[in-house]
Amino acid sequence: MTQATTEYKHILLDDKGVATIEGTTMKVVELVTSHITYGWSPEELHFQYPHISLGKIYSALAYYWDCRESLDEEMERRFETVDRLKQQASPSPIAQRLKDRGLMA
Repeated sequence: MTQATTEYKHILLDDKGVATIEGTTMKVVELVTSHITYGWSPEELHFQYPHISLGKIYSALAYYWDCRESLDEEMERRFETVDRLKQQASPSPIAQRLKDRGLMA
C-alpha cells in the first residue's frame, strides 16, 4: 500500500485517500471517534492509546478540525455500514439467551 504525506506532520493518506497516523495502523477517524464519543482530551487519548505520541494525537486532531466536513461524512458512512451489517446478522446465541432472560434489549 502506498502512502502520501500531507501538510500535517504525522498524518499520511493511503491510496484510497484515508488519513492514518504515521507509524500506526490507526485511522484519524478512529481516533476522532474516541475523542467525540467519550469526550477524551488529547492527554486521555494518549493514556488510552499509549503507542501514539501526544504530538501525533494533536496533529490528527488538527487534521480533523481542518477537514471536518469530509471526515464527518466518512464517520457517518461507517456508522451506516455498521447498522446495516447489524440488521443483516442473525443474533448470537448468547445475545438471544440474554434477551430471553430479559437481561438485554
